[in-house]
Amino acid sequence: MEIKLKPRHDRVLVKPDQEEEKTAGGIMLAPSANKEKPQRGVVMSVGAGKTENGTLIPVELSEGMKVLYSKFSGTDVKVNGEDMLVLRDEDIIAVVE
Repeated sequence: MEIKLKPRHDRVLVKPDQEEEKTAGGIMLAPSANKEKPQRGVVMSVGAGKTENGTLIPVELSEGMKVLYSKFSGTDVKVNGEDMLVLRDEDIIAVVE
């Protein structure tokens, strides 16, 4: 059964990049060998936004955007067997163009 996850409020669902890396000697490292979490990913789903003083402020991101996010932010989740991250809109620090 396929699960669809729709973030609430000002949250964003991001699929982290799982790029393989090479050492200086040319040895390929698996994504699980990386010591740090990736800080780059693709937006998979976006919440409606947050409400301030009765006014809805929409999230300025859309599905498919490539983004950079804060290193230790978000909540790790598994959706349909894939690792994902639920972040607050404010934890997205840049859009990669």
